[in-house]
Amino acid sequence: MIKIKTAEEIELMRQSALLVSKTLGMLATEVKPGVSTLQLDTLAETFIRDHGGVPGFLGLYDFPNSLCMSPNAQVVHGIPNETPLVEGDIISIDCGVLMNDFYGDHAYTFEVGEVTQETKKLLDITKQSLYVGIREFKIGNRVGDVGYAIQKFTEDHGYGVVRELVGHGLGRKMHEDPEMPNYGRRGRGKKFVEGMTVAIEPMTNMGTKNIKQLKDGWTILTADGKPSAHFEHNVAIVNGKPELLSTFKYIYEALGIESNEEDEFRQTAIKS
Repeated sequence: MIKIKTAEEIELMRQSALLVSKTLGMLATEVKPGVSTLQLDTLAETFIRDHGGVPGFLGLYDFPNSLCMSPNAQVVHGIPNETPLVEGDIISIDCGVLMNDFYGDHAYTFEVGEVTQETKKLLDITKQSLYVGIREFKIGNRVGDVGYAIQKFTEDHGYGVVRELVGHGLGRKMHEDPEMPNYGRRGRGKKFVEGMTVAIEPMTNMGTKNIKQLKDGWTILTADGKPSAHFEHNVAIVNGKPELLSTFKYIYEALGIESNEEDEFRQTAIKS
């Protein structure tokens, strides 16, 4: 059952989402060659707790860490370890926070040093597809409209759209209804209404859409070993339109990137 949020609850969710955003912003300058994903995980847990939150992933379904850290051909759910990042890697960092009884949950794929132009394009198209999908999350549309938009945009650029892993409703639980696939048919699925809150998160592979899982029971890999990218935002329907609760602003500030990509989805200004 879809749980509709009040305006007050949406503001509490915004606070949770922004703590995730600030955590990713803090990590942005720490992602570099020679640093292990376990070191980054420790930094994130400390930052979250110091700012009044609890790591949302730690212990969830028995996951052992605070961050899902998925480099290169890992799609999602990678477990932090002591292997150092190297020049040319990409690393998807998925972070969750529980604060004010509500979850925040979003992700960004970072470049480690200099990456190839082919890899840069994968990241760019995946991030663009996120906003293509968010644009369809509005009153009168349905789940299939978001999935169709992401799928068409991504596949038109020659990439594989993962089927087995999807976005989801978000609130007092990390995973609520509805499921939000990154593929679908227009006009199908549950209808969007005021006060819905979801995590939209395209997972895009440079090659095949097919995936496999490691024996650790968590890590998902592309079946052909080619890179995968993952970007995720938390979004609410406010006044009939998509309103971002999360932001990449803190990442961009840390990395010196100028962007207005979020402006059309921002009815409420971000308080620093």
